Amino acid sequence: MNTTIPDLRGKIALVAGATRGAGRGTAVELGAAGATVYVTGRTTHRSRSEYDRPETIEETADLVNRAGGEGIAVQVDHLEHDQVKSLVERIERDHGRLDVLVNDIWGGELLAQWDTPLWEHDLNGGLRLLRLAVDTHIITSHYALPLLIKRPGGLVVEMTDGTKDYNDHNYRVSFFYDHAKSAVIRLGFAQAHELRPYKCAAVTLTPGWLRSELMLDHFQVREDNWRDATAREPHFAISESPRYVGRAVAALAGDPDAMRWTGQSLSSGGLAREYGFTDVDGSQPDCWRYLVEVQDPGRPADTTGYR
Repeated sequence: MNTTIPDLRGKIALVAGATRGAGRGTAVELGAAGATVYVTGRTTHRSRSEYDRPETIEETADLVNRAGGEGIAVQVDHLEHDQVKSLVERIERDHGRLDVLVNDIWGGELLAQWDTPLWEHDLNGGLRLLRLAVDTHIITSHYALPLLIKRPGGLVVEMTDGTKDYNDHNYRVSFFYDHAKSAVIRLGFAQAHELRPYKCAAVTLTPGWLRSELMLDHFQVREDNWRDATAREPHFAISESPRYVGRAVAALAGDPDAMRWTGQSLSSGGLAREYGFTDVDGSQPDCWRYLVEVQDPGRPADTTGYR
């Protein structure tokens, strides 16, 4: 049980890319803290994105409501300027404020070709990956930040894969994936610089090995029996639920001194040690330290001292 839930009642949040994964986990945890959460994505009960996955933004909004917040589902393609502009206008019209912006738009899993060099990687797919991973974040911030800076204390969270330190020293999947995930880290840094005069913070945040819906399907397990997957991949023992990084976002949003983090690259495990929250099973997985000290050196899987 999470015993460190902040009080976000009265706060308005936008989780861009909340259909599934870290975005859904974040929306639910912001809701559990009492926030009103706009959840966006392309897949609804009526239509699906190219993912062709069953998860919908309406389901996410319902989970936010059940957690104790108010979830508002809005279908948005974050590459479409007019759709993003209309979304922000709606938030301003309905609430007159935006306190938390989480840029979690991704959509590139099906486009990343693992260990494929630039000259062999499908070029159109690679460029599409970059648009989905980077352009969407830029477009969303462009339209949302004028509303966020109307009040001091606003928070922008750029969700990525990998800390700055880890990504600076490790090749990630492919040229396009590597570029996308490191570029998002720089987006958080640059926004922090521009938001500082308005007393608003921007950070980059990464989960660890995420038990997203896609990952659970890959290992043919569910959240309630995920440990069965360790028979196939022992290092999966360090994995974490999407709610864990969501609790990291909620902790940041509820911290009156969140400006101390602005411009930094953060992880769910690192913030758990700082704020004291746990994952849904009561543990505190520290994936990025585990990767460096156990998995990458080729040592046997052992999460002792890491969760």
